[in-house]
Amino acid sequence: MEKEEFVEVRKKLDKTQKEMSQLLGVSVKAIYSYEQGWRSVPTHVERQIFFLLSRKRQDKEPIKQCWVIKKCPPKQRKQCPAYEYNAGRFCWLVNGTICECKAQKSWKEKMKICRECEVMQDIL
Repeated sequence: MEKEEFVEVRKKLDKTQKEMSQLLGVSVKAIYSYEQGWRSVPTHVERQIFFLLSRKRQDKEPIKQCWVIKKCPPKQRKQCPAYEYNAGRFCWLVNGTICECKAQKSWKEKMKICRECEVMQDIL
């Protein structure tokens, strides 16, 4: 997550830097560092941010399961942890999902795909 996106998300959540630090369990100095680009946003913080954004969208219609949106064949579904744990609305939160027909090895690889996916676009 880039510094501009972090600032944008904080504003979407309508939080001050102090409130954001409390929500994410980090110091205010860390929040300031993320926003200035002095420190990169850690994976666990990024996941929590996307979770908070997903919960903020309650006024919209419910998100369909990812395998419905992506029209995944049954064989692929059965190999995917998002399907196994019935997390199709939170597939972006689960590592090892079978997106783009293969499991991603790192959070960074996964998020590159997720940011382009219609499932996450509904959250952002």
